[in-house]
Amino acid sequence: MAEDSFSFLRGTFYRWAQVWEKLCPNLAQAPEVLAVGDLHVGNFGTWRDDEGRLVWGVNDFDEVYPMPYTNDLLRLAVSAHLAAAAGHLKIRGAGVSKAILDGYVASLRSGGRPFVLEEHQPWLRAIAIGELRSPERFWNRMDQLPTVQNIPKSVRKALQSMLPERGMAFRVAHRVAGVGSLGHERYVAIADWHGDRLAREAKAITPSACVWARGQKGSERILYEEVLENACRDPDPFVRMRGRWLVRRLAPDCSRIDLTALPAKIDEKRLLESMGFETANIHFGSGGAMKAVRRDLARRGKGWLHGAMKIMGDSVTEDYEDWCKSQAS
Repeated sequence: MAEDSFSFLRGTFYRWAQVWEKLCPNLAQAPEVLAVGDLHVGNFGTWRDDEGRLVWGVNDFDEVYPMPYTNDLLRLAVSAHLAAAAGHLKIRGAGVSKAILDGYVASLRSGGRPFVLEEHQPWLRAIAIGELRSPERFWNRMDQLPTVQNIPKSVRKALQSMLPERGMAFRVAHRVAGVGSLGHERYVAIADWHGDRLAREAKAITPSACVWARGQKGSERILYEEVLENACRDPDPFVRMRGRWLVRRLAPDCSRIDLTALPAKIDEKRLLESMGFETANIHFGSGGAMKAVRRDLARRGKGWLHGAMKIMGDSVTEDYEDWCKSQAS
């Protein structure tokens, strides 16, 4: 989190949830949807669907919560703005917010469409395949994870429920990953099956930080599965809630796409447009609320997202600098 303001943003959604409505009150009055909440440019990755096809989209819904649709657009824009400042992206200024908003509007007009990387989206498939981790490096990292002897019964049951056969022997390891979810318990089952290995991760899921930010006045219900079931999405069949545990497949091609691993020559404008488009895909899970979203978006003048992006970008940067000073003292 100390690396740069972009990393700080990723690790402090609780702070964002606490201040963004106060700093951008006009955006806070927008219609509510079932929002990602902690959306940022590092929250996109790939998975395989039921047909084995490679799919790209948002891959983390730990903080999903009913929020103004503007939250996701604003946080995505701020993250791109800060990622550019940190040298991870080249696109800057109004180009960031315009690309995201153009993609979002295009999705609203089309009714949404998942990003299945087969005959469509060849440019995005090239980015995803080029970034996919090699199996050798992936399994080497899995082998280095420390074994856990005593695990909760609920974890073992959750992991067993997502394995391909009953009674399979597996090693359970502890894993540390992410930035915003570093405090979440993670257990990984690693097993041999049909000549190679497979892995399943159980991650503890807690209510969104929005509940805390609103003074415990919101619902503490976990909405992870609800957003997956209702969004315009080609789902990962290996993502399931088991009690308070989110269980999912870990594999070289089921992973987040790291901004630092993007090719040198990439159409960043098109990538941000796709992220905006996918944001609307998620919001389509809110059904009738999208009519109100369209009306609200139509009445907003030009530059509203860019202006709010600068306000929140400055706020996050100020918080980051204050935090760095506190760590040094």
